[in-house]
Amino acid sequence: MDEAVSVFEELRPRLFGIAYRILTSVVEAEDVVQEVWLRWQRTDRNAVRSPVAFLSSATTRLAINVAQSARVRRETYIGPWLPEPVDTSVDPAVGAQRAESLELALLLVLDRLKPTERAAYVLREAFDYTYDEIAEILQLSIVNVRKIVSRARKHLVAGERGNVDTMEHQKLLKAFIAAAQLGDVASLEALLTADVVSLSDGNGIRGAAKVPVLGRSRVANLSTANRRFWPEADVRLVVANGRAGALIYRDEQPVTFMTVAVSDAGIHKVMWIFNPSKIAGFLSSQSRVASNSQTPEGHTLRAAS
Repeated sequence: MDEAVSVFEELRPRLFGIAYRILTSVVEAEDVVQEVWLRWQRTDRNAVRSPVAFLSSATTRLAINVAQSARVRRETYIGPWLPEPVDTSVDPAVGAQRAESLELALLLVLDRLKPTERAAYVLREAFDYTYDEIAEILQLSIVNVRKIVSRARKHLVAGERGNVDTMEHQKLLKAFIAAAQLGDVASLEALLTADVVSLSDGNGIRGAAKVPVLGRSRVANLSTANRRFWPEADVRLVVANGRAGALIYRDEQPVTFMTVAVSDAGIHKVMWIFNPSKIAGFLSSQSRVASNSQTPEGHTLRAAS
C-alpha cells in the first residue's frame, strides 16, 4: 500500500490539473481525484502496465461524467457563470506542461466546448498527451481525436485575444483597483478597451449584476458605483490561475474575488465572483497548495471500504 500511495501522490497534481480544467471547479476536481484514489486502491495494480495511463484515463472519464451533469445543473444558474478560481501561488501549473491553459479567461471560453472536446483539448494542449494516448483514454479513433482537438483549437482561437505578461497584468489590475477605490471614472476608462465586458458571478446574490455589462463607460461607472464597497473593503492580492487576482474582505470575511483579462489594448474583461461557494473553493485550494508545499502526506486519502 505504501507504493500505491507513493505513485498516486506523485501523479496527484497532474490528476487534479486534468479534472480542474475539465470541470473548472476546485471542489468537483478534488472529489474526482478522491474517487480515482478509491478506485486505485481497489485495482489489481500488478495488472496495470502504466499507472500514469490508468490514473489519467480514470480521472478524465470521471471528470467528463461530472461535467455532463454539471452542464444540466448550470441551466438554472442565475446570471453570468465564471470558472471557480484556483490558488496557484505554489503550484502555478497544477501539474500541466503549459500553465497558460489555466487562465480564467481561457477556461471561460473552454467551457463552451462539449465535455469530451474539452477533455481532448486539455490532454493535448495542457498535458502534451499523444493522439494515440488520448484516443485510448476517450475510447475514440485517432482520426476522430485529431478532428476534435482541431475544432477545439479553432473555437478557442476565435474567442481569444493577445495576452500580456504577468507583470503587466498585475500592474493593470492594481491600477484598476486603485482607480475604483478612488471613484476615478476617467482613470478607469483609460485602462479599459472600448468593448470591455464586466461579468458578475453571483447566482442571484444581491449586488451581483445579472447580465453582462458592456462598454468602457458603463463598466467604469459600475466599478465605482457602490461608494461604500471600496472604502470599507480590505483588498488582498492573490495568485489565481497563474495570474494576479484580488480577494476582497469585509469585516474580515472574504466576500468577492475579482480579476481582469488583459491584452495589449488594455483590460477587455473584468470578472467578479460573489458566489460564496466559489470563494470557499478558492480558499480550499489555498489549503491544498499549503499541504502540497509541506509534505506529500498532507492530503487526506480515505481508504476504500
